[in-house]
Amino acid sequence: MIRSVVRGIGSALPRRIMKNAEFEKLVDTSDEWIVQRTGIRQRHIASEDETTASLGEAAARKALDDAGLTPDDIDLIILATSTPNNTFPASAVEIQERLGMRHGYAFDMQAVCSGFVYAVTTADLYIRGGLARRILVIGSETFSRILDWNDRTTCVLFGDGAGAVVVEAAEGEGSIADRGILAASLRSDGTQRDKLYVDGGPSTTCTVGHLRMQGREVFKHAVGMITDVVEDVFAKAGVSADDIDWFVPHQANKRIIDASAKKLGIADEKVIVTVDLHGNTSAASVPLALTAGVERGQIKKGDLVLLEAMGGGFTWGAVLLRW
Repeated sequence: MIRSVVRGIGSALPRRIMKNAEFEKLVDTSDEWIVQRTGIRQRHIASEDETTASLGEAAARKALDDAGLTPDDIDLIILATSTPNNTFPASAVEIQERLGMRHGYAFDMQAVCSGFVYAVTTADLYIRGGLARRILVIGSETFSRILDWNDRTTCVLFGDGAGAVVVEAAEGEGSIADRGILAASLRSDGTQRDKLYVDGGPSTTCTVGHLRMQGREVFKHAVGMITDVVEDVFAKAGVSADDIDWFVPHQANKRIIDASAKKLGIADEKVIVTVDLHGNTSAASVPLALTAGVERGQIKKGDLVLLEAMGGGFTWGAVLLRW
């Protein structure tokens, strides 16, 4: 049986770090208020010369180095982003050009904060379908470009960054002991689109627009939606929360992370948390946290790892893989 195994991983963050105290000069808030309600202490903000494509390229190069591969070894690039460099062409093809990759194909995927989970699942299908052997899956965002810096309910939450993995085809036995992606579950619900959205776009306002969010509504839906797809993944793979070595959730809010882990029965010590360092980086959130877990020496070869994300749309999904 063909499995999609993570062979390399890497991340990239903008140079500038913006701590909570800086917001006290911009809006009516405080470090204490932000930390208490979100768990965020700082985030990285892209400078003019740092873009979704440049950050994605940097993360991709680190993932390739970690895998011991070059761009010549890659068949496909999938970039998860809601903040592309241009409306078109896809920022994935710009990353392809930046890497010096003159073969294969590349495209963007838009599922907001769930983008990386959607992209990893898509990569798994391309590999198992025989359309690619090695795929660069990247989550890269510059959400600072679409924030309303006068809206204290949203501007304190988001940051910029990128993470990437190299996913490679490998033979497996078809059991839960196999390395690679073991199960996935994706969902969306367009009836909730007005809970988290950007109030602009080429076809409506001819502008980029700003991020808008009904925070309490998002929080209310988040834990239930996360539980839904995770339990589906557990059923597909024949595992339980006790079997999980590491839980790598979307890093939107520490309270959502804690409530989700508690409802799923996953112990706190198994949860990878980086929201305090990065804020909500949308599609970059999960690969940034995954990279941190590996670099900290927490996630090791053979570990059973659960990825999860929920974002605007609403979209949500989960992936179970053995590292």
